[in-house]
Amino acid sequence: MKQKMPQTDDEWKKDLSPEQYRVLRQKGTEPAFTGAYWNNKKKGMYVCAGCGHDLFSSDAKFDSGTGWPSFTDPAVKENVETRSDNSLFMQRTEVVCKHCGGHLGHVFDDGPMPGKKRYCINSCSLDFKEGKEKNKK
Repeated sequence: MKQKMPQTDDEWKKDLSPEQYRVLRQKGTEPAFTGAYWNNKKKGMYVCAGCGHDLFSSDAKFDSGTGWPSFTDPAVKENVETRSDNSLFMQRTEVVCKHCGGHLGHVFDDGPMPGKKRYCINSCSLDFKEGKEKNKK
């Protein structure tokens, strides 16, 4: 996990790539089927690219056919929060990192049973730690 979380816009711009900044800080979306993790099959933990907190386990990842990494639920629910998003003339539920406020993606009610949730997350909002076990950080 990163020790010092950027606080200012300039610090975020220094620590993040331009695409990460656009998505995490400006609520952008990466193009489908272009991110590093949409087709990742390795076992491990997906962590926030902004602050390093654990977010999603590969055990909850599934192929939704959308071109973005999709998960049935967060690995550490305390690290993720949802917010109402009424942008783009539609009503959606935004998913953000609870620690740094970074935009991760959106959650939809069209996932697999039993929970029927599809956390559709931008790859550039994530870092992947292969083989990493969940640790609540």
